[in-house]
Amino acid sequence: MDRDEASRPLLGSDEGELERSSYLDKVKNGKLYLATFAAILGPLSFGFVLGYSSPAIPDLCRIPDPRMRLDPEEASWFGSVVTIGAALGGLLGGAVVDKIGRKLTLMFCAMPYIFGFTIIITAQNHWMLYLGRILTGLASGVTSLVVPLYISEMSHERVRGTMGSCVQLMVVTGIMGAYIAGLFLGWRWLAVVSSVPPALMLVLMCFMPETPHFLLSQGRRAEAQEALRFLRGPDASPEEECARIEGAMEDQGGSLGWSDLKDPGIYKPLAIGIVMMLFQQLTGINAIMFYAESIFEKAHFKNSDVATVIVASIQVVFTAVAALLMDRAGRKLLLTLSGVAMAISTALFGVYFWLASPQHSGHWVAMETPGPISLDPQPDLAWLALASMGLFITGFALGWGPTPWLVMSEIFPTRARGLGSSLCVLTNWSSAFIVTKTFHNLMDALTSAGTFWLFSGMCALNVFFTIFFVPETKGKSLEQIQAHFKGVRHS
Repeated sequence: MDRDEASRPLLGSDEGELERSSYLDKVKNGKLYLATFAAILGPLSFGFVLGYSSPAIPDLCRIPDPRMRLDPEEASWFGSVVTIGAALGGLLGGAVVDKIGRKLTLMFCAMPYIFGFTIIITAQNHWMLYLGRILTGLASGVTSLVVPLYISEMSHERVRGTMGSCVQLMVVTGIMGAYIAGLFLGWRWLAVVSSVPPALMLVLMCFMPETPHFLLSQGRRAEAQEALRFLRGPDASPEEECARIEGAMEDQGGSLGWSDLKDPGIYKPLAIGIVMMLFQQLTGINAIMFYAESIFEKAHFKNSDVATVIVASIQVVFTAVAALLMDRAGRKLLLTLSGVAMAISTALFGVYFWLASPQHSGHWVAMETPGPISLDPQPDLAWLALASMGLFITGFALGWGPTPWLVMSEIFPTRARGLGSSLCVLTNWSSAFIVTKTFHNLMDALTSAGTFWLFSGMCALNVFFTIFFVPETKGKSLEQIQAHFKGVRHS
């Protein structure tokens, strides 16, 4: 008797998996891909925002008009003020995404992109430039929150990893697009080109559905079924998926309150999401990109503009590889391999700076003036810097670039997705700003070699954290992931 009762949950789970598999076999993904394409124009716009400053700043520093010309300090703020706007955008997105929905939030965030680039195009002084950057940063913060949620809630478990990885793929594609366009266009025309993706997103999103999860959370079941018919094709009946989502929502309870922070289904994913976003910035990605131009110069690549395009191209290629592997290899494996590759590469960077020091005599000594590499190391060391940078960018693109955003969109219950994602985005952008602004101070205190060895230690901690704390979400529905955190078996 007891044995039979104990076997029932397992049998029910197996039957549920078979039914789910049969349902997914009937799904047609064509319109899901179309909706994903419309949404990822947001991250493409985000990439153009991030990439815009690199080709635009040299132009703005050479303008004869003193009202527009940027000095080094003003150029630094022009590049970094985006992170402040993005942090604010994360807070704003979290406040509205659960009120007006994922679709409308995504459509509205196209407006500050367009207005921001329009202000830059028509700028007559520094403050118009800063305002344009803040607005495009604000839109980027909202985008980095809402697009992963929109794609995650639209997709099913067989393709959700690939679809979610397209977010980071389009970000790095936008960065590369800005770099390439910057080879041929001045800063005003580059802003015109950068405003095209958000305008196209605004138009296409008018024809895309709201996510079924949000519609069901608002009691709009008929609309949720219509959305599922659009996303899953005519052969897959939406009633079963609607019922499964509704059941999970009933288990989660009503609106979110402070007492819910005691719920492992809330605090566990929140802790994992925040720590992943923090670790992503502590890998040293900004430091590597900071040194990229100088490293290419030391390796005798005279055209640094072309060098930045090469770096961006490597990111695009390996982020695309990650997207193809995400639903096959799984999140944990890619994160682990990524962390190992970055730990090795940043350790080698530390060795490079140690050996490059003119005072090197068997022990590492401080680099006197942090900033773009001001040393003239022996030519036979150039290969070490190039190899380290290539390994790092490859590793980051395969795992710790795209995966934290994907996992963030998967692990929160529906009622906590807005708040949880908002806190994750705020952590990411705040950390990016702090790491970037304190980088010089860190090199003063630890030397360049010591700083990169510190990054190597952080990457090693990434690996430990991934193995012991990050759940594998490959092949699981959002409801199964939520049940995992609550310690409940979900069919």
